[in-house]
Parts: sequence; C-alpha cells; structure tokens
Amino acid sequence: MSRILISGSTDGLGYATAEALQSAGHDVVVHARTPERARALHLLVGRGAGLVVADFTDRDAVRHIAAELNDTPPLDAVVHNAGVWSGPAVMPVNIVAPYLLTTLVRGPRRLVYLSSGSHFDGRPSADGVDWRGTKPGSYADSKLFVTTLAAAVARLYPDVLSNAVDPGWVPTKMGGPGAPDDLQLGHQTQQWLASSDDLQALTTGGYWYHRERQQPHPAVHDEAFQDRLLQALAEETGTALDVW
Repeated sequence: MSRILISGSTDGLGYATAEALQSAGHDVVVHARTPERARALHLLVGRGAGLVVADFTDRDAVRHIAAELNDTPPLDAVVHNAGVWSGPAVMPVNIVAPYLLTTLVRGPRRLVYLSSGSHFDGRPSADGVDWRGTKPGSYADSKLFVTTLAAAVARLYPDVLSNAVDPGWVPTKMGGPGAPDDLQLGHQTQQWLASSDDLQALTTGGYWYHRERQQPHPAVHDEAFQDRLLQALAEETGTALDVW
C-alpha cells in the first residue's frame, strides 16, 4: 500500500484517480480548493482518505499544506493533477503550485505531473512570464513548463520517478461534454505511474499518453531550458529545488 496525494481531486480526472487508487487499497490524500469544494470528497474521506484544503493561487496556502503534509506519515507519490484552463490563475495553479509542492513536500519517490497535448504550442522561454497571475496566462505555456519541470526533476533526482502525463481531451468540467477521449483511459496512466510495480511504470523522465511513452516538445529535454525555468521559478518563489 502506498500513500498518495492527488491535487485537484474534487472532480474529473483527479477524483477518478483518487477513487481508483483508494479502491486498489492505497492510502490517498485528496485536495480541494475550498471547504465548500471539499464536500464533493465526502465519500472518499468517509472511506479513510486524508484531506488538505488550499487555494493554489495563494502561495502561502500551498506552503501551509506542504508543512501540514510534512507533519503526517510520508507520501510515497504525488499526482500533480490540479489545473485551470484559462484566466489569471493559469500560471499560479498549473506551474507555480506544483513547483512549490515539489520543493517543499518531503519523501515522495514518485511524482506525476499532468501535462496536455497543448504543451506543443507552448513558448519555450521563461522571460517575461506573469507568474503571479495579474493577467490571464497561457495554458499552452503552463503545460510546457510543467512538462519540463517533470523532466528536470527526473534528471536532477535519479532516485525519484518523475513523469508527465497527457490524459487526452477528456469530458471533464475543463474538457467539456463533447471531448472525444475516454475519461477512464484518461486517469489510468497517472494511477499506474503513481502505484504500479510494472517495469515500465518504474521508469522516469517520460511523457505518457494512455500508458504509451511519447516524444514531448523538444524543449522539454533541453537541459539549458530546464535550468532557466528552474532558476526563474526559484527567483520568483524564493524557494530553490535543491532544498528538497
């Protein structure tokens, strides 16, 4: 049994991932943005899931739940699922929050970051990015950044299994009811990477789609770009990855 945090788990892919992992016997920790949103998790919490509540647009709230998690039994894995499609919250939620959790939460040896096929349209530059979300952010850029973060962690920490997952365009609140991909297939890859002992699931540095390893945007494995991104995030947040 593993202890696994799934961020953004009140609905959609996050809820499906948490429910599947709990049904498989794992000890899950679920996350909601607000106490009101946490009500959607009552079935999972009633079956023993842990719960953390934080608005990921608030860096202090992210730091608070990191400290809270560090005071509980260590996590074996984190699925960085929380994300938004548009608006000022894009950069704070899609890349700054997972970066901070990566630097601050101690213990997990498996990290799964939710990417998107949209990352191929991202701009491989950290210059001039509005990390604080004072204006609407680029979803494509945010997903390129988080996919690059996954690859950078895999390179810098070879004892950690760090991977990015494109779940496909699935019919969630974000994807819309007409999305063509399968919701069940959409969550299975992150569940598998977070918990399975299959040899393929025990690899690192991958970009996955439906349990098949794919080639991401060329910038993802550009070590110079990885380093520039990490430096920009460290300067912006005052927290460097090497403190982890």
